[in-house]
Amino acid sequence: MAKRVVCFGEIMMRLNPEGYLRFVQAGKFEASYAGGEANVSVSLCNYGLDGAFVTKLPKNDLGQSAVNELRRFGVDCSDVVWGGPRLGIYFVEKGASQRASKVIYDRAGSSIALAKREDFDWEKILEGADWFHFTGITPALGGENPEICLDALKVCKEKGIKVSCDLNYRKKLWTREQAGETMGKLMPYVDVCIANEEDAADVFGIHAEGTDIESGKISKEGYVSVAKQLKERFGCSYVAITLRGSISATDNKWAGMLFDGEEAYFSPEYLVHIVDRVGGGDSFGGGLIYSLISGYSTQDAINYAVAASCLKHTIEHDFNLMSVDEVKALAAGNASGRVQR
Repeated sequence: MAKRVVCFGEIMMRLNPEGYLRFVQAGKFEASYAGGEANVSVSLCNYGLDGAFVTKLPKNDLGQSAVNELRRFGVDCSDVVWGGPRLGIYFVEKGASQRASKVIYDRAGSSIALAKREDFDWEKILEGADWFHFTGITPALGGENPEICLDALKVCKEKGIKVSCDLNYRKKLWTREQAGETMGKLMPYVDVCIANEEDAADVFGIHAEGTDIESGKISKEGYVSVAKQLKERFGCSYVAITLRGSISATDNKWAGMLFDGEEAYFSPEYLVHIVDRVGGGDSFGGGLIYSLISGYSTQDAINYAVAASCLKHTIEHDFNLMSVDEVKALAAGNASGRVQR
């Protein structure tokens, strides 16, 4: 039987101009559906796991459309809670060369942001689950969401369910102080912490020495120090850190590190020509969960996660629509991009 992974968070409608048009040029917007934890669910289902997504959605055609999109890829949405006023929206303007991408949120007052603790029966939802995943975005939505996350984590602890969390700090949702205080209460329940240098610094004041994300300069020793500090502070079994060197909005260097409490393992570095980078971190999370739950070695796990995310950067919209075989081929060194016949 496939391993069951439950993801909890917000799914929104994504609206973007066609191609590389700016917002002010757009005469129409292309609609898709996505959100950090929903993106992970889709990845896991594509890899053959039993992926489930939990959220609260308005009981209208837009809420149903979001669920339909997830079901299309095999995601179990049977524990979605229905109610509340609206589906969140975000707008994406894709950057190119030296022009950065832009994201504008219209998510205030969404159904999940106004959710109540009694909406979610975590004992029932997590029955038979092997893994639970959430991101720092979900408690950042405010209201009762920090307490809802903590309720879920306590049940995971009781049931022996592994927990992963992508810190995913969003300055448009809360302050560093709010993030640090709230996430500090949730992190002791987390087995696998996923972060980047900015997240660790913004949320917990942990900095990678010798690294400048603006110039693309990366110090491996600095990231090992960040991972060790996160491990020491919260007791995580693994700390994974993505290493992005931004050359431009179009071209990035992409790699990752996985620290198992004893040793740090680094993936190969890829030079990525980006089609759509939104969802790139979620595809890393999905790849990491799959590789760890499948019993990969630490080195193979980080290699798989980074290869999966590298490939996601070549796909329009947020979902990573790659198979295990395709990811493994890249992780094994087949990076030529030649036509597969």
